[in-house]
Amino acid sequence: MNESSATKFTYAIADLHGRFDLVERAFAEIAKRAAGHRFKIVTLGDYVDRGPASRQVVEFLMNAQQCGDVICLKGNHEDMMVGAIKGDYESDWWISNGGGTTMASYGEQPPKSHIEWMERLPLSYTDGKRIFVHAGVDPTLPMSEQTEQNLVWSRVGKKINYSHPEGFVVHGHTPFEDGPIVLLGRANMDTGAVWTGRLVIAVFDNAKDGGPVEMIEINHSHPDPRG
Repeated sequence: MNESSATKFTYAIADLHGRFDLVERAFAEIAKRAAGHRFKIVTLGDYVDRGPASRQVVEFLMNAQQCGDVICLKGNHEDMMVGAIKGDYESDWWISNGGGTTMASYGEQPPKSHIEWMERLPLSYTDGKRIFVHAGVDPTLPMSEQTEQNLVWSRVGKKINYSHPEGFVVHGHTPFEDGPIVLLGRANMDTGAVWTGRLVIAVFDNAKDGGPVEMIEINHSHPDPRG
């Protein structure tokens, strides 16, 4: 997905995992800081599982897309959820990876509209300066040849840097509680917010190449679901 942006700033949010409290605060803080300027929000996937309010997060993002310039990308947990419900994956695998809390938040079978929304989510977004994905990219392949496995499921170590000729890579998926991890060619924005209560938003100036020009930190304590 490629689109030139007329907006002043782009804000990237990673791995919400059912933390409705954090996504509400994040969007409110972005709106306040934008101060009348047009802006874009890119969410990097993993809206469901582990946290207590997956349904509310999905509904919030679906509504936000109707009201503003919001791009929601697919994460591996959306892939797992859709696959388990459609019978492509073993449901026990999804449930044991946080799907149990998602089903509890719905209290019933998730509505078809939610499943279809998750199934249709794009795997990447590029603005000509940056590449936004859930998990990462294969730096040896052009974006047109990236696989879903690369974009949604790949892992990359904390100190491993790479660059891609089509832009600075912005991703989540691999959590580091001391993150975000910002290197020369990529930024991993996953701070394990579902456990830490600490969500960090990357701010990109659309007139400039490269990494974030600012970070916005949202903090809201919550009982650690890991027990």
